[in-house]
Amino acid sequence: MKPDASLDPDLLPAMAAFVRVARLGSFTAAAAALAVSPSAISQTIRQLEQRLGVRLLQRTTRRVGLSEAGAALLARVEPALAEIGAAADDTRQQRDMPAGTLRITTSYSAAAAALQPVLVDFMRAYPSICVDVTTDDRFVDLIAEGFDAGLRLGESLQRDMVAIPVTGPMRMVVAGTPDYFARHGKPTQPRDLHAHACLHYRFGPTGKVYRWEFVHAARQFTVDTGVALIANDKALLHQAAIAGLGLIYEFETHLRAALASGQLVTVLDAWSPPFDGFHLYYPGRLLMPPKLRVFVDFLKARAPLAGTPA
Repeated sequence: MKPDASLDPDLLPAMAAFVRVARLGSFTAAAAALAVSPSAISQTIRQLEQRLGVRLLQRTTRRVGLSEAGAALLARVEPALAEIGAAADDTRQQRDMPAGTLRITTSYSAAAAALQPVLVDFMRAYPSICVDVTTDDRFVDLIAEGFDAGLRLGESLQRDMVAIPVTGPMRMVVAGTPDYFARHGKPTQPRDLHAHACLHYRFGPTGKVYRWEFVHAARQFTVDTGVALIANDKALLHQAAIAGLGLIYEFETHLRAALASGQLVTVLDAWSPPFDGFHLYYPGRLLMPPKLRVFVDFLKARAPLAGTPA
């Protein structure tokens, strides 16, 4: 059976040496161009000829010329080597040029607090990057599902990930309209919420209804509340709260506009201290893709403003 020359790991550099000798017409000139000795390049060509079983170069004391087989080989190999070189150059350029598809996984809350405020500016700054965002409240394995980075609360990050805080401290608040409180009164402690109409968020992936969490004397606890509406659509819950249908438990930053305008006011603030906010996380890599590197730098420089309470 004829040996498969394409599997020889030494074949590619030997072909490159052959093309250089053929084009320069000299072993000495080719050796200088390749930074090797003339004897080394001569031996490389001899081994290539032995491997292929044909003479590729006609050698005389005055010049080096191509044999018929050598000319045929040069016609096929030279364009292929040029294409390989171009591919290598393109790959090296990608090392420094942010481009390609950047896949990000984020929860709904993280998207609103950390991603939405900076996404437009990032895309304008890096038009060669396609941002592919998957918004999902379930826990995601970045590597297994092919994501470049994720945005989540610090307490829910994967192990062995590089994590960078991008919003600063955040706070959950209980809020309602002035009209609602005029009609139903204000709760003075969390346990009072069982008598109030409350608007609850349901996690889509699990169907679990989020229980409202509070802190007192460094102890975290949840309470049972009255329930007026359950939805996995935060926009719907916000709309219901602003309409005065009940109380909402939400990130303060997500209610910033409604709180600033007076449409909503908060209660139980003493029971809702700040906590670590959202983090950008990604696998630790020695050679970080440029598209991810610029995203990390961009978010670190700008996202903290997105988490600052109004």
